[in-house]
Amino acid sequence: MNIWSDKRVVLTLDAGGTNFVFSAIAGGIEIVESIHKPSNADKLEICLKTIVDGFQEVKNLLDEKPVAISFAFPGPADYRRGIIGDLPNLPAFRGGVALGPMLEEYFHIPVYINNDGDLFAYGEALGGILPEINKKLEKVNSPKRYRNLIGVTLGTGFGGGLVHNNNLFIGDNSIASEVWLTSSRLFPERFAEEGISTRAIQRIYRENTDEEQSEGLMPKDIYLIAKDENHPNNKAAKLAFEKFGNCLGDSLANLLTITDGIAVIGGGLSGAHDLYMPSVMSEIYGQYQTAQGNKQDRLVQKVYNIDNENEYLEFIKDRSKKISIPGTDKSLKYDPEPRLAICSSKLGASKAIGIGAYAFALNAVNKNEKLKN
Repeated sequence: MNIWSDKRVVLTLDAGGTNFVFSAIAGGIEIVESIHKPSNADKLEICLKTIVDGFQEVKNLLDEKPVAISFAFPGPADYRRGIIGDLPNLPAFRGGVALGPMLEEYFHIPVYINNDGDLFAYGEALGGILPEINKKLEKVNSPKRYRNLIGVTLGTGFGGGLVHNNNLFIGDNSIASEVWLTSSRLFPERFAEEGISTRAIQRIYRENTDEEQSEGLMPKDIYLIAKDENHPNNKAAKLAFEKFGNCLGDSLANLLTITDGIAVIGGGLSGAHDLYMPSVMSEIYGQYQTAQGNKQDRLVQKVYNIDNENEYLEFIKDRSKKISIPGTDKSLKYDPEPRLAICSSKLGASKAIGIGAYAFALNAVNKNEKLKN
């Protein structure tokens, strides 16, 4: 499926706790000017009417009938059935709200709802870094191809999604890849998000400075302090991002051990990758010890940080050699280095989520049409 040449239209929604942003996508790009509406997060009836009205207004702008509605919505949720659970940032949703079925009844087209971390990963897998890498490998005549991707988002929380062979891995309860609740080697008593989030950077910075005004600083402010070598709190700011990177690297090392795929990082904090990535790679390149004190590399695979152009060139280099098939006069190509790549999103989280929502809907529509035929 080539999402860039597919001209079918899908209605989308960016659902935040304060505002809802409605749009439509065709060929992987937005085709209308987005419509913004207040979420009315504490009034269910008004909130649901806002969602219907927003999609209807976008639909009225289109010349072509949309084939589906597809969007990210906060969890917990039974995403497969479109039922939303008890949401902290949208308090009107309590006790199970059949949002997807309601929209299907109104618009008479299929509705697909997913987690934003899942759709970020799906967008990168189908329209972002994964096809880019495979295209470059094909260009250098390498036999390697990548079909697995773990995507993580960094911001007020720590989100994630996993894609295998163009399929989003959702899990039996629609809550797979909840990376925020994984454990932390650096802070064993805490879950991962406590070290990989906006509040983590703020906390570590506050703990290492005496300034009262540090209380209200956001990560972007702390980033600027870290870049200013003459600032009195420069070391504290650098340490905040260093520890953040250690925690992220620890989580990514565990995820890569399980997924054996490409890792892509998005979200608001990914813009500070120049400060945290050295610590990320230090964790990934780290070692464990056996009970006898012997060293063991943390990962079997060699991991390249392909935000660095030189490492990207090394990563895609064809290391293949010809090996003979025993008992025959035939040979084949073999690349002996198991390797993975990690990078920041070039699409950006918002665009990747939109592409993911679009691709997920088209893929589901295609499968349903095949079943009918």
